[in-house]
Amino acid sequence: MSKMRLRKGDRVYVVSGKDKGKEGNILRRDVTKETVVVENVNMLTKSMRPTQKNPRGGLVKMEAPVKASKVMLVCPSCGKPTRVGRAFLDDGKKVRLCKKCGEIVDKA
Repeated sequence: MSKMRLRKGDRVYVVSGKDKGKEGNILRRDVTKETVVVENVNMLTKSMRPTQKNPRGGLVKMEAPVKASKVMLVCPSCGKPTRVGRAFLDDGKKVRLCKKCGEIVDKA
């Protein structure tokens, strides 16, 4: 199992599937299943029962998980989908790098 190099809040681009070409921010991630939930990607309609929070019930649109291998990080500096590299800074801190432009991706 490879390490997931995507984090919550990252802007990602969908590479394949029915939502190919869409972009969105990561809302949640599951490291064990290697899936991410991206806003407005892989939308499904779920029938909900009436509850105290939602007294009317009915149909609710929500995002479903997508395999992490189907999305690519969008670099904040160059704005292109890219692979993620890793490097160590002089102070020993590990950071993520854009493979296209070489800029640091992490929001420090």
